[in-house]
Amino acid sequence: MKAIDSIKDEVEKIMDNDSAHDFAHVMRVYKNAQKICKKEKANEKLILTAALLHDIVSYPKSDKRSKLSSIHSAKKAKQILKKYDFTKEEIMIVCDAIRDHSFSQNKKPATLEGKILQDADRLDAIGAIGVARVFATGGSLKRPFYNIDDPFCKTRIPNDKIWTVDHFYQKLLKLESLMNTKSGKIEAKKRTKVLREFLKQLSQEV
Repeated sequence: MKAIDSIKDEVEKIMDNDSAHDFAHVMRVYKNAQKICKKEKANEKLILTAALLHDIVSYPKSDKRSKLSSIHSAKKAKQILKKYDFTKEEIMIVCDAIRDHSFSQNKKPATLEGKILQDADRLDAIGAIGVARVFATGGSLKRPFYNIDDPFCKTRIPNDKIWTVDHFYQKLLKLESLMNTKSGKIEAKKRTKVLREFLKQLSQEV
């Protein structure tokens, strides 16, 4: 696992300071992946490597290339992994997992490694940390918290390009049903409960 420590150091130097996709996010995904790996009895080396490299290219949400972040991360990961003791097959597994993990790609990964990475990343979008991240992103894009006339999308289609709270309805509350692994689903259920409790409290305050 020496290669993982070296990759971790390399990623820390690469990552931007975007609070939603910084090195702290990478390490939370890494820890999520570690926990799922143990329960699913998967290849820890490949999954943790994928977790470290999954966001090495992360375009801002306002950038037209945003949806290409995972594809470009996979290409950059391939170049990095060539420096280490990974077989061609292992590199392909890691890079495919990175390419397919993104919500915007709308793909279900073919491998267990890819499924675990996707679950680990999605867990960081929900729960208390998910609430923090969504408002950090909304603030960086100067979006208002909510639509004054209909804050909780009761009579309209959510539009998270305009209002931050809409992101809960457009994406975050859907993630629980999209999890791949049994352990991922169990944790997602707990974290989604946090989202619903937050929205319930918010409804009493606005």
